[in-house]
Amino acid sequence: YRKYLGESDLPHVMDLVQSELSEPYVIYTFRYFLHHWPHLSFLAYSSNSGDQVPIGVIVCKQSMHKDSTNRGYIAMLSVNKNWRKRGIASSLVRKSIEAMKEDGVDEIVLETEYDNHAALSLYESLGFIREKRLYRFYLNGKDAFRLVLAVPRSYSDDSSDTSGSSPSMSSSLSSRSQTQYRAIRVSAYSDEEDEDAVSSR
Repeated sequence: YRKYLGESDLPHVMDLVQSELSEPYVIYTFRYFLHHWPHLSFLAYSSNSGDQVPIGVIVCKQSMHKDSTNRGYIAMLSVNKNWRKRGIASSLVRKSIEAMKEDGVDEIVLETEYDNHAALSLYESLGFIREKRLYRFYLNGKDAFRLVLAVPRSYSDDSSDTSGSSPSMSSSLSSRSQTQYRAIRVSAYSDEEDEDAVSSR
């Protein structure tokens, strides 16, 4: 597994997503996510050292939602059919979740087709819950479920008294507080009810 490195990875990401997902995406959609949040996207490769084509990919974003919530969004998740049921998808999701946590994420959302039982099972096993059903959400007319994962803080935000903490702990908390909101605001897409026009399908 490794993070997205740049434009040279883009053709591989597009090929994998477009061959495995039914929702059509133009190159600008890929670049919107991958150029703004390359550190949140990961590629999976087989253990064969000679294989340079990824077998799985996850594409995500992270931004402020309604000026109050640091929200992560899983836009695309795709694994080659020949490599499914090996834990690759769950590993990709976990890696993106951990990367979002480093940027102080409060919640992570995604949409998937209402009858995609494999995807629903995967996400629910990782703690996501079904927030609502979105009718005729996809271009093919199918409904979707919006899933949400609430991310608890690993420390107390309202604990201002650090007198009982060691210098190293206080320094760690201070460093974390300076970097926890690296989410950025962009205007190309909306985080409202019909957000992103993309899915993890």
